[in-house]
This record gives sequence, C-alpha cells and structure tokens, in this order.
Amino acid sequence: MTSTAAFVPGSRTQVPGAAAGPLAGLSFAVKDLIDVADVPTGGGNPDWPRFAATPARHAWVVQTLLDAGASVVGKTITDEVSLGILGENAHDGTPLNSAAPGRVPGGSSSGSASAVAAKACDFALGTDTGGSVRVPSSFCGLYGIRPTHGRIDFTGIAVQAPGSDTCGWFARDAATFARVGEVLFGSALPATLPTTLLVAADAFGFADENVQQALAPSVGRLAALIGQRRDVTLAPQGLSVWQRAQRVLQASEAWRTFQPWLDGQNPRLAFSVARGLLQGSVMTDAERNAASLMRMEARARLRMLLPSGTILCLPTTPFPAPQKGLPLHQLDPMRERISCLTSQGGLTGVPQVNLPSATADGAPVGLSIIGARGSDLDLLRVAVAFEAQAAEKA
Repeated sequence: MTSTAAFVPGSRTQVPGAAAGPLAGLSFAVKDLIDVADVPTGGGNPDWPRFAATPARHAWVVQTLLDAGASVVGKTITDEVSLGILGENAHDGTPLNSAAPGRVPGGSSSGSASAVAAKACDFALGTDTGGSVRVPSSFCGLYGIRPTHGRIDFTGIAVQAPGSDTCGWFARDAATFARVGEVLFGSALPATLPTTLLVAADAFGFADENVQQALAPSVGRLAALIGQRRDVTLAPQGLSVWQRAQRVLQASEAWRTFQPWLDGQNPRLAFSVARGLLQGSVMTDAERNAASLMRMEARARLRMLLPSGTILCLPTTPFPAPQKGLPLHQLDPMRERISCLTSQGGLTGVPQVNLPSATADGAPVGLSIIGARGSDLDLLRVAVAFEAQAAEKA
C-alpha cells in the first residue's frame, strides 16, 4: 500500500489507455466498486468478492476513459459497499487526507479523493448515492461532481440504491475536471455562463459559523461571475425533513440490494454498516410512501427554483473534515448533519459540483453549485470560469 493508503492492498491494477485521444497522457484511479476487467471488485469488504464474480469486462465509464487515452493506475479503497460517508474502513484502514492530515478524507469514495489530493493520479472515479463524491471533495479540497442521476451509464458498477446511485469523479484543477466531463457526457462545454445565482440561505444557516464566514468571499466571487444574485430557501419543509425522506428511501433500497448477500454469505461488517442495513430492513410501507411524496415535493421545488440559466449554491458540508478515530457516539450526529446538506442530490437527481474554495479551522471546505437536471456541463463551465477568475486576481 502506498503512503497515502489510498489504493487497495496488493499489487496495483494498471491498464494503459489508447495511444491517442482527448485524455491521452492522463492517469486515473478507480473506486473499488467499479469494475476493471479480470480484477476482483473488492467493495471495501473481505467477503464481497465471494459474492460478486470477477468481471470479464470494464465498467462503461472505465472503458470510455481508456478509449479516450487515460490510463488506470490503481483501484482505490472505499467504505464498505459504499455504506459510509466519512472514509474510515474497518478492514482496509483510512486513506490519507493530504489536505488535512489527521482528519478523515470523507467517504465512501475515500481512496479516490485521497489519491487525487496526493497527486498519485490526475483524476479518479467515485460513486455518489448520499454524498460519496461531494463530501470527500469538500474535505480534501477537490473538484468533484455528482452528475444528473442516470446520465452516466452505471453498467459494471456495484449498486447500492438504484434510485440515487450515480458515478462521478475528482480532479485537482478545473481544466482536467472539465475535460473528463466532455468525454463522459459526449459534448463540449457551453460557451456562456448561467445568468442567475441563487444562494440557499437555509443551507448556509445550517453550516457552522466558521464555514459560513469562510465561504462568504467565494459566494461573492461567484455572484460577480454569474451576475444576478438572490437568496432563497432550498427546503421550505426543512432540510432535516428532506434528509429523513432520503434516508428512508436509500436505506430501504440498500437493504433490498444487499439482502441476498447477507442471507447467503453472512459477511463480516463494521457495526455502523450492519446497523444501517438493519434499519433499512424495518422501514415500513407507510414510511416509504411518505418519503416518496416528499421526494415529489423536493423535485417540484427544484424545478421551480432552477429554470434554464439559473444555478444555486450551498455549503457542500456543514463543517470541515472531523478528526480520524472518533467514537461512534460523536460520529453519528456528524453523519446526520452532513446528510441534511447532501440529501437533495439523491432526492431530486440534479447535478452538483463542489468548488474547492476555502478553509475553516485549517481544513478545506467546499462551495457547491447545483443546476437543473441535465445541466452538468453548465456547472463544469462555471467551475472553469471560477478557477480562472481566482487566477486572474492572484
């Protein structure tokens, strides 16, 4: 294992990309939930490979990147079967957060974020169901995207909750970040920027005060870049109400996904992971029906807030990365607070990009931008312009 502890134990998986293409010369790492041909997909759990057959072909997203000229340089550690948000794996350890040593990298795409932050590769693939790209992006100071739900082909990727699962990626710089997006979305960045910026006042009020203060200059820069600015309420019902609905839907789907594995393999699981699956197993039809109605409301809210040419910003996480090794009774409330800011992604399916833009308490905190479904390339265009604006000022 490398000094970053980002890559899965054992020999490093390496697959050369095509000799030419728009990503020629770039290297990328692959979260160990995403198939690379002839390499067991470990899933962050020692008993997962016994259930999941060794893949005979690459996942669609891996093959597409290889065809574009990028090369695989390793598979990266993940929270157990993607059921985590902080990046601490009881079996494989905690990858280094090189932007804030001593703190967690965020999960479940922990190793991918760690590898990019440590410059072990140019970009890396992750998955995001409840925040698993967005949170590590914020904690490690990276660009990261949760694409529009369903826009990136999920073939060859281990499923958790199909109603929320997405595949995204990390990069240190906006240019690389956008190049990957142009390949995976099959289109160039738009020539123009959005013209209206909404600021989610309830989401900012939910974040720690030092995070609000740290992100304020970035919000000002973004407003200057976009033009018109307006404060809005993201979740009129309450962020915690949206969070509860997403938790019910996601946990119920995760239980259905993993129940055959649990029944047939009786796998070794960290307590927090087993507890989450157990909670999903006892969700009632009444709870799921109520959560489905809230999802309809949340989707309608964002359709109203986000017409063409409008984006919304909010803190990606309510606080910077916690210290490593904290006990569960301290971590559980943190997980709940984080998911209050990330639940809108799974509920509504809209794209979200983390902009690395500030530090609080000596550690990175990210500013997120979201847009209407299908506006992924618009958000990448904003990321490129946001970074160029900062470079000009510097």
